[in-house]
Amino acid sequence: MSASKALFEFDHRLRESGARRIGGADEVGRGPLAGPVVAVTMVLPEDFFLDGLNDSKLIRPKQRAYLARELVMGCLDIGIGIIEADVIDRVNILEATRLAMMHALEDLSDPPDLLLVDALNLPDARIPQQSIVGGDRTSASIAAASIVAKEIRDGIMAGYDRVYPQYAFRRHKGYGTALHLTQLAKHGPCPIHRKTFAPVREQRLPFA
Repeated sequence: MSASKALFEFDHRLRESGARRIGGADEVGRGPLAGPVVAVTMVLPEDFFLDGLNDSKLIRPKQRAYLARELVMGCLDIGIGIIEADVIDRVNILEATRLAMMHALEDLSDPPDLLLVDALNLPDARIPQQSIVGGDRTSASIAAASIVAKEIRDGIMAGYDRVYPQYAFRRHKGYGTALHLTQLAKHGPCPIHRKTFAPVREQRLPFA
């Protein structure tokens, strides 16, 4: 069985158990030094199938962009949550991630019967939920959310690259690469850097 078919088969078994409207929730951006954390909740039709679906980290950029378009056009519902760096600094990255996921859940037109969450639980979600470690390699709904969240966040960071070109955000998306750390040391933090993250906190220069 292909990876894509296995993902869809997992969700199909849950539907056979009675969960007709399944929401898959995932986030992108917990690790970077700059930019937002982005969460997506997706509800796919029961008969939906998309070959090539997988964990967003395992898919090449062009293929991921194609899959994201197909998913957005084919889904029953989608919710998006975006939490910026200033809130991440205020509440910490774990709580910011949960907040982004709650926003994505609340952004849906109708709540799902069952929410599948990649590796986290959402204490404030008043619907049945299941936390799945490695969920983006297990469930089609979670994998779909991971792909769309990745595309949304990459687009946001490309926009920030035009505002703050000295950091090359388009190339590293805010992650702590050697290039990013070099530019951070040279220019100091800018307003979208996460001030509570150690490599940023250690810089002494004022915000650009």
